[in-house]
Amino acid sequence: MSELVSETTTRGDLAQRVRELLDGMVESGAENGVQAAVYRRGELVVDVAAGSADPERGRPVTPDTVFYAASTAKGVAATVVHVLAEQGVLDYDTRIAELWPEFGAHGKDRATVAHALTHSAGVPALPKDLTARTFTDWDAMCEIIAGLEPRWAPGERTGYHPITFGFLLGEIVRRATGRPISQVLAEEVAGPLGVADELYFGVPAAAHGRLARFTDDPAGTAMFAAMVPDLPLFQAGPPALAPSATLANDTALLSADAPAWGVLSARAVARMYAALLDEVDGVRLVSPERLAAMTTVATSGTDEMTGAPARYGLGYTVGTIGQNPVEPTVFGMVGVGGSAAYADTASGITVAVTKNRFNPVEIDAYERVRALAVAELT
Repeated sequence: MSELVSETTTRGDLAQRVRELLDGMVESGAENGVQAAVYRRGELVVDVAAGSADPERGRPVTPDTVFYAASTAKGVAATVVHVLAEQGVLDYDTRIAELWPEFGAHGKDRATVAHALTHSAGVPALPKDLTARTFTDWDAMCEIIAGLEPRWAPGERTGYHPITFGFLLGEIVRRATGRPISQVLAEEVAGPLGVADELYFGVPAAAHGRLARFTDDPAGTAMFAAMVPDLPLFQAGPPALAPSATLANDTALLSADAPAWGVLSARAVARMYAALLDEVDGVRLVSPERLAAMTTVATSGTDEMTGAPARYGLGYTVGTIGQNPVEPTVFGMVGVGGSAAYADTASGITVAVTKNRFNPVEIDAYERVRALAVAELT
């Protein structure tokens, strides 16, 4: 188990307010189980868990419960790439085909690591008939992605890459280091931070007993279903990988080394973001100069897949969280289902929330926790 302190906080007033908020959401039925973690300038300020990790069996959520986190984990994959760039292993301007020659097919030879990070590589979609079994076969997935014809020339447009993003970064990492991204995450990021047992791509069988079990939120599921016909994002994805509680509970999928999503605790991913901003117990993942480059808007405009405004840095959304106004110093990722993790370079605050009531269209728990943290700590 992690050696992180598991008590709720070192700032009791804020932690108590967060605990009361989460307890109220559980008691009202809005949530089943929730975790929230807050760091400020390298210090763990809040580490709270509430509700049930397994509604059928009554197992409580604890700080080391691990949750399927969907695209919240894309920020983790991006962080692995930045740590390797910090070490000089790769560069953002490196063409992907230099590392992965097969990817250069059909005019994709111009695509760079930066294009992969900014969702502008031009390969956001997968074949409709892709099966869950194929998804768990790394080599097969990389062969499929390498053979895709781009929807646009790399760098010319931006469109959210919901699944291919993770395989692009993962194969870039594997070709550059000779190690799968799950191993690099453990050795270069999670391990040094003391959270190697709470921050995963490919959750091991030994951790399955700590996995939160998900249930669908009927209201959110209905709203999501109404959106699907209108969005290229969902038309482009294989039905076998449609986001739902069923997918979030599929241990075969969660065990696959597939960084399109991940499994994590709130405090682990908050600690990772905190170590991007500042030193955390002697560990800082990147230099201040690299942090500035990572979190500067690299592509913006209308997203080809969502139809919504997009502001991407190198692997993170920049300046927007849910319905909040644009805040230029905020960066991170939200996951379909309700998890989110973001950091603020100005205030030094990092907030992460995980939950197991699967609502594809809202992050209310996250936004409310963040509002409390900002009010107390700034």
